[in-house]
Amino acid sequence: MTTLQDRPRTALLVIDVQNGVVNGSYRRDEVVATINGLIDRARAEQVPVVWVQHSSAEFPPGSAPWEFVPELVRADAEPLVHKRYGDSFEDTTLEEELARLGVGRLVVTGAQTDACIRSTLHGALVRGYDAVLVGDAHTTEDLTAYGAPPPDAVIAHTNLYWSFQEAPGRSAGTVPSTEVRFDAAG
Repeated sequence: MTTLQDRPRTALLVIDVQNGVVNGSYRRDEVVATINGLIDRARAEQVPVVWVQHSSAEFPPGSAPWEFVPELVRADAEPLVHKRYGDSFEDTTLEEELARLGVGRLVVTGAQTDACIRSTLHGALVRGYDAVLVGDAHTTEDLTAYGAPPPDAVIAHTNLYWSFQEAPGRSAGTVPSTEVRFDAAG
């Protein structure tokens, strides 16, 4: 139950599933296929699909690494939010798009688990949104050379961690893709 007034709808958020972001990521093909299935379900249920695309020096707009993976095709009418920071809300049009659509609940998918996914989940919750993480629809790269745990452990920990998040008047949690419900009661 979101704290945002008059926002009964749910949206599927597809964060940074771009060539350069997910290339070499843990279980890349399985995660992309799972996200694709969720996109199909959302469209069939007339649930908004909102796409987030990161740009930086490493992912300049128009470059191959910046493009969404070819397996996922954004419909022209689906909102596209460009971002430069980890939190998809930070200095973007995401809040305006969600307000326009009447969305107060987000179903979150994408990459990278330990960066943009976690930042966006927290950004959503503190802004009054309900935020559900799809446990098998996010991924990250192997950063063990920099002292991070292996990707499977990062994903498992994030799933566990987010399953216990809550805030006054807002809900959070982690669900497998097979249990995703796009209605507000889900």
